[in-house]
Amino acid sequence: TFEDVMNIVDMEEPNGILVQFGGQTPLNIAKRLMDAGAPILGTSPDAIDLAEDRKKFGAILDKLQIPKPEYGTALSQEEAIGVAETVGYPVLVRPSYVLGGRAMEIVYDDGELINYVRRAAEVSPEHPILIDAFLEDAFEYDVDALCDGEEVYIAGVMEHIEEAGIHSGDSSCVLPPHWLADSELEQIKNYTRMIALELGVKGLINIQFAGKDGTIYVLEANPRASRTTPFVSKATDVPLAKIATSIALGKKLSDFALTESSTNGHIAVKKPVFPFNKFPQESVFLGPEMKSTGEVMGMAPLFGDAFAKAMTGDGHALPSSGRAFISVNENDKIKVQPIVRDLIELGFIIVATEGTAKVCKSNGIKTEKIFKVGEGRPNVVDEIKNGNISLVINTPLGAQSRFDEYSIGRAAIQARIPLVTTLSGAQAAVRAIRSAEKNIVRSIQEIHGKG
Repeated sequence: TFEDVMNIVDMEEPNGILVQFGGQTPLNIAKRLMDAGAPILGTSPDAIDLAEDRKKFGAILDKLQIPKPEYGTALSQEEAIGVAETVGYPVLVRPSYVLGGRAMEIVYDDGELINYVRRAAEVSPEHPILIDAFLEDAFEYDVDALCDGEEVYIAGVMEHIEEAGIHSGDSSCVLPPHWLADSELEQIKNYTRMIALELGVKGLINIQFAGKDGTIYVLEANPRASRTTPFVSKATDVPLAKIATSIALGKKLSDFALTESSTNGHIAVKKPVFPFNKFPQESVFLGPEMKSTGEVMGMAPLFGDAFAKAMTGDGHALPSSGRAFISVNENDKIKVQPIVRDLIELGFIIVATEGTAKVCKSNGIKTEKIFKVGEGRPNVVDEIKNGNISLVINTPLGAQSRFDEYSIGRAAIQARIPLVTTLSGAQAAVRAIRSAEKNIVRSIQEIHGKG
């Protein structure tokens, strides 16, 4: 808190305070610290405010002619409906100044929006609701960069494996990106340079982008170290926190012999770790609200191997054979067919609930039908508990997932069976199962030629 920090400042009388390594909390109190006379090092609190304030940051993006999703703020239910109609459904709604995407939801119509506003604890001029256009079926990217106020060094451009709409902290990501045109990559790098220089960043900055239909949009900028900083540092062998600290103390990027960011011919995968086995009542399905409590990484020359290593690090090593249970929502029933065919080629037996099994069979895929919970015995949860299922692919049915899906998720977690809740995650898992070198161990020192 502001008071705790000021107690330490009064006692220690430090030469300076670094606010860019403590996540969102120190950014929220940086201005008060500066106003109280605390010496802030690196990016100034005024620059932090430019990035954190929606209207000010939106004005900067407009000035730089950088695309952004349409957005608005609402102080009442009526205003919220007006903003949503202007922006266009679906929209991402959240209270202002939240940490970890708390109380963030994707809503698809007026009814869902009214329900959200009624559930919001407080809507007032001090606590407006933020409403953004939600880019469905978009790819998301994270960029970590260093800036000394004059030059910008792009440390890493990461591509999220999960689709847009899942909190960046809950999404697996890959470095370098594996599904990005050169022109879009250059655009992301150029936008990063423009924003960092315009904000006057001195140290680290993290910017989140979305790509859809050939257009790159800026979602948000955080003038601080992000959760991906240690991941990028290990993957590229560049000590980002150390360099950012030196910049905050007055050094320039030119003082460091930095070459273009490289993972030395390897693919690095960051995977979140979830605490669902500790919280059995919590929904296992991912969304805008962050649920992960840690991260692991895998590195290998091929994506499948790197993802397999990350899964092993997470404690959920992927099976090489067995019965794979598939149950997906209506939108995913056709999209999941190539994944199902791949699993059969790998030697898996496919087990599915009635709707998914019907589509599989009509596409010529041999599938065993299994009861949902409440339809009969043995049902899917019985089979998971009895050790007869080795992999679960289950994508939720809209915002209000059914009881069936919660019980499947809980059973899979208790049985320590890999549970995949997005199609993009399922595609990555298939590539990981197919990979031949997933068990080859190399230290980071070896990967970077220092072993």
